[in-house]
Amino acid sequence: MTFHSRRRFVQGIAAGSALLALPSAMRALASAPAVLSGTEFNLEIGELPANFTGKRRIATVVNGQLPAPQLRWREGDEVTIRVTNRLAERTSIHWHGLIVPADMDGVPGISFHGIAPGETFTYRFRVNQSGTYWYHAHSRFQEQLGLYGSIVVEPRNPQRHAADREHVLLLSDWTDHDPEDIYRKLKVHAGYFNYNKRTTADLAADARRQGWKSTLAERAMWGEMRMDPTDLSDVTSYAYTYLMNGATPATNWTASFQRGEHLKLRVINGSSMTFFDLRIPGLSMQVVAADGQDIEPVTVDEFRISPAETYDVIVTPSDDRAYTIFAQALDRTGYARGTLTPRPGMTAEVPTLDAPSPLAMSDMGMGHGAGGAMDHSSHAGHDMPGAPKHSATEYGPAVDMLVDAPINRLDDPGIGLRNNGRRVLTYADLHTIGGPIDSRPAGREIELHLTGHMERFLWSFNGQKFSEAEPLRFRHGERLRIVLINDTMMNHPIHLHGMWSEVESPQGEFQVRKHTVTVQPAQRVSYRVTADALGRWAYHCHLLYHMEAGMFREVVVEHGGAA
Repeated sequence: MTFHSRRRFVQGIAAGSALLALPSAMRALASAPAVLSGTEFNLEIGELPANFTGKRRIATVVNGQLPAPQLRWREGDEVTIRVTNRLAERTSIHWHGLIVPADMDGVPGISFHGIAPGETFTYRFRVNQSGTYWYHAHSRFQEQLGLYGSIVVEPRNPQRHAADREHVLLLSDWTDHDPEDIYRKLKVHAGYFNYNKRTTADLAADARRQGWKSTLAERAMWGEMRMDPTDLSDVTSYAYTYLMNGATPATNWTASFQRGEHLKLRVINGSSMTFFDLRIPGLSMQVVAADGQDIEPVTVDEFRISPAETYDVIVTPSDDRAYTIFAQALDRTGYARGTLTPRPGMTAEVPTLDAPSPLAMSDMGMGHGAGGAMDHSSHAGHDMPGAPKHSATEYGPAVDMLVDAPINRLDDPGIGLRNNGRRVLTYADLHTIGGPIDSRPAGREIELHLTGHMERFLWSFNGQKFSEAEPLRFRHGERLRIVLINDTMMNHPIHLHGMWSEVESPQGEFQVRKHTVTVQPAQRVSYRVTADALGRWAYHCHLLYHMEAGMFREVVVEHGGAA
């Protein structure tokens, strides 16, 4: 791919040619998704041509739109959503973060059979929460092809963190590639889309900075583990163009404000595989909600949002000028971009992408704490305490590393965000207002290792992919603790359907209520769950290709019986 064509692919093409080519029977794509409100909804899933990069591709759309229409509900209402499938294959919709009955959760093979071609399935449930959520397909790679949209649930009582106006920012990753081809390439060569690999010039630069002995020892250790410290994202902008509300960076989605207004931005990461680091140069952001739940406000310059997470932030522009909303991918190969503007036509400077930060040994459970440097002169190889070890006998050949000493580092912003001169949000900053749903201590603990084999692109819990594993069984009404230990070098956003995950501090105290919990490499995270939802539920990594490659379990909540 030439530089020119790659730049065009990363940034997309200007508005107009990027619009879906719609037949007259379908609604044309507007500058922002349609907003549907009320209690009765009709959604139609189909296929239409789309062109974001100069190449015409087929998208999976809802009511002719990508992203799908925004749904606005009211807390306490019963909603009815009739979903008609115009595809040639089964489809589904999952209401991410909404606590609904098991048969309304929308996961084929778990919650229901899926929606057959030509069939209309009716979802009906009461909305018992408020906040920012989203919906997406749970059928193979349809989410990657465009089947996702935002949900805003208005509270029954006045909003705790009100604003003068609000905008939804739905981030996503579009690809011109067939997702099946992406998956196939990852299975053959997991680093296929990584073009940040280290070169001879990098070797020389590292040697000048830290000496040849330390540099060669570090290279030898990564080589012994057969891992690449630049492998930050499985799919990069080599295959992706990043979108904000369906607009490419070149199209530049815009939203209006008046100077001095309090703006609420409802930020949703609806991508399949991309972690975004979002900031608005010139504006501080007051984070007031995480995953739809109000938190004690915290002011930051930047935050990382994992796939499936949502954050509400309030900004107050004091100048009569435009501001760039800049959301760069974790691997720093591309970005989504939008503009806040007091008047049409105004734009602001787009920041330069930060340099990518390779993984350090501390990210693998080695060294002296988050972001710390490893002392190569005193430690070498896998004899170092806490070093990743190759697969233990209980996990077998599908696991290529384990971490002996994982770290409870909720105050670590993550790779690429440490010590960058900006105030960066961490999980330690998040404190849900009102405390835990259930004040009981956990009566039982389940420990799950997030495992994988990087070279073979195998992903699993405790070394077992979904097809090999028995369901996790919860007793109805019990309070339990789930402990996640990440034995891989990738971040994993873990989503438990049907129940809230109440993250604990390293001291075991209630911290924050979430529906998606991101676990960093070599990290240990624990959260309490109240098994108050009878039925069968999905539990998985929300990186789409990791889920499809095996990091998925079924959870069964049942009366009595063995745990």
